Amino acid sequence: MANFVTRAALLVALAAPTVFAQDADIKCSSGSPCPKDKPCCSQYGSCGVGAYCLGGCDPVSSFSLNACVPMPVCQPFDQDSFNNLDGFVKQDEYLGDPTDGAWVYSGEPVTSNGELWLTMADGTVGTLIKSTTAMWYGTFEASIRTSPGAGVVTAFIALGDSKDEIDFEFVGSQHLSAQTNFYSQGVTNYNNGKNITGQTDITADFHDYKIDWEPDTITWYIDGKEVRSLDRESTWNSTAGFYSYPQTPCQIQLSLWPAGLPSNGEGTIEWGGGLVDWNSPDMTNGYYHADFKNIKTTCAATPSGANVTGKTSYVFNDRSMTNQSVAITNNPTVLGSFQASGLDMDFGKSQEKNTTGSIPGQSGGGPSAAGPVDNGDGGSSTSDSGDGSSGTSPSGSASTGFVQGNGGMNNGASSTQIAPEQIMQGSLFAALVAIVGLCVL
Repeated sequence: MANFVTRAALLVALAAPTVFAQDADIKCSSGSPCPKDKPCCSQYGSCGVGAYCLGGCDPVSSFSLNACVPMPVCQPFDQDSFNNLDGFVKQDEYLGDPTDGAWVYSGEPVTSNGELWLTMADGTVGTLIKSTTAMWYGTFEASIRTSPGAGVVTAFIALGDSKDEIDFEFVGSQHLSAQTNFYSQGVTNYNNGKNITGQTDITADFHDYKIDWEPDTITWYIDGKEVRSLDRESTWNSTAGFYSYPQTPCQIQLSLWPAGLPSNGEGTIEWGGGLVDWNSPDMTNGYYHADFKNIKTTCAATPSGANVTGKTSYVFNDRSMTNQSVAITNNPTVLGSFQASGLDMDFGKSQEKNTTGSIPGQSGGGPSAAGPVDNGDGGSSTSDSGDGSSGTSPSGSASTGFVQGNGGMNNGASSTQIAPEQIMQGSLFAALVAIVGLCVL
């Protein structure tokens, strides 16, 4: 699938009768940055304020580097079971304060028997959960029972404002394999993806997945066994003059999304195992679900030679988007309103809440009207690495993103046409897949 995106319309199920209005879409890129009145370029190439300026804001394509809000520095997280959504903040209620919660979400996560379920009902595009702080090296791990089903994809990734990314992804029709991948600054390289085959059924039982991200190596683990390792030295790009290696702060993300929509590209549908069956016995209470527990993130020590002037936030000091452009500062991370930006953090602070045109991701939903999650069980080797062109995602980088959930709105079954910007980021795989694919139903 091509690693570029043109303008596309996204058809998604909307839960509430109201969707937050969007002004005329202004596109942005490194060669065409955002204007000052809408200074923040989202990961998907559109300009805005508010949540456009939070995690996922592209500094290089924004009005200026400081238009994007500084990212809160890494904080460890360790929770084995989930009996409620305490510590999870709806996207349309989050202004950048990590003390509000460890995670921000769109779509409809639910809990069942101590498990965190990411749901995807017919007419929606799933659920996305991402950390409210960014990790600059460290480890992230979780026990995951992935969702079965053709065209259904579960993801566990790290993704940065620079479009650096490190992945585990799981295609619902491939019960015996996991996919690993990495990107540097969103550049697609099909040799970066490798399949890990020979697993026991990853949809029937929980398995432990861990990524250890260090300045010089990345190591992927399944059930405590190393299944892949990447050395930074092997990624030297002599043309660009830097290492094509993830090296800037990233948010940790969990997601469930549909590769198998009829409107997606043929290659994407084929990679995802076919079209999604919305009447599948794999669905519970009217939705697919991917299940998480034992989620843990560990922050690495400050990298050697880092530019440190504070301890609360990460900023980019130049457009290279390498580790040398990152600084640790005491710059604030909290917007005063959804109309504010990094250029004026307190703009609109005293005004009534207004999210109009300021939240990428106000679309989609989770469980259908079937009701709350059932309290039942809900669940219904050695690695073999192939090259990235065989079995791994055919899509490109996260420069565009895909629709993930409804930003916390109530669910429903109606559809409407939404501009590409009204989406929340997921993995680089998911990114290019759905914004290209969700053009016409």
